[in-house]
Amino acid sequence: QVQLVESGGGLVPAGGSLRLSCAANGRTFGTYSMGWFRQPPGKEREFVAAIRWSAGSTYYTDSVKGRFTISRDNAKNMVSLQMSSLKPEDTGVYYCAATYYSGGLMREGAYDYWGQGTQVTVSS
Repeated sequence: QVQLVESGGGLVPAGGSLRLSCAANGRTFGTYSMGWFRQPPGKEREFVAAIRWSAGSTYYTDSVKGRFTISRDNAKNMVSLQMSSLKPEDTGVYYCAATYYSGGLMREGAYDYWGQGTQVTVSS
């Protein structure tokens, strides 16, 4: 069982930056691949970024490539999402997720554990 708690959301003007963090409990955090998803207002949840437990390979949805960076610190049981050059369309509730598997990381169904979400609002 893994419990995830996100933090770092808030209101930021377009062009600004935010850093989201996700703290996980559990001794085996280093064996989980981690992902970030977001749910824009009135829309379905969508993939944002993921990082594998092994070798730390990263994946991003096209709209955030070059602006967002996912990273992990296994010693601290933490995964982060550094977001820069934020746009109003980045607004939404951001969720951290964990999976024991390393494949299909862009799919919601690949993840077993989810945090409660943190709100990110980018004003124009």
